[in-house]
Amino acid sequence: MIKDTNPMWRPTFIVKPDGGCQGDGIYLIKEPTDIRMTGNLQTRPAVVQEYMSKPLLIDKLKFDIRLYVLLKSLDPLEVYVAKDGLCRFCTEPYQEPAPKNLHQVYMHLTNYSLNVHSGNFVHSDSSNTGSKRTFSSILSRLASNGVDIRKVWSDIVSLVIKTIIAIVPDLKVYYQCDIPVGKPGPTCFQILGFDILLMKNLKPILLEVNANPSMKIEHEKEVRPSNPAYHIWSDAEFVL
Repeated sequence: MIKDTNPMWRPTFIVKPDGGCQGDGIYLIKEPTDIRMTGNLQTRPAVVQEYMSKPLLIDKLKFDIRLYVLLKSLDPLEVYVAKDGLCRFCTEPYQEPAPKNLHQVYMHLTNYSLNVHSGNFVHSDSSNTGSKRTFSSILSRLASNGVDIRKVWSDIVSLVIKTIIAIVPDLKVYYQCDIPVGKPGPTCFQILGFDILLMKNLKPILLEVNANPSMKIEHEKEVRPSNPAYHIWSDAEFVL
């Protein structure tokens, strides 16, 4: 299908190895023949998504948002969203994907684990600067430019709710396999990491949901939600 599209408006695609993490092995393609053959069987499964080429930029840099979502209960369904989160920035000024820059991971991929190795990565204890910032600082900056941040947040919450509703049936199956209905047992919860991209028109796009999101602080100056105390759930919002 990719091959048959008009080359004048053919989209770019991002290829993510199945089961990968921290940006390992991710790359961009324009042609289906560019999919790399890796692994012993030369058929390593991968997820292929359309690359969203018109993201909102801050300081000419692409960034994404990591929001933490608490799934407290499946029945009744009870979901909380931490009101603050992290924005992970690329470390090279953004350009729309073209054959000459598809390989520039510091321009296109927001993964912290990749960009931290860039010579342009900035560690900062300020929530307003650096290569990792609080989402609240980005919202404040948008508000100062006249953006309706209440609508931005409302759209993000709506995205979270729709995603949770979509995955609940499968989660219930797994849950009931371990704790059958009517059988006494421990209660449990799940913390999910939602990776979201804000487009130029401020529409939120879901990139992926992490079932085991990192909560690790790797640098003494690394910015933290609700800085200076790392209490992301102190002001969580009940959404469902």
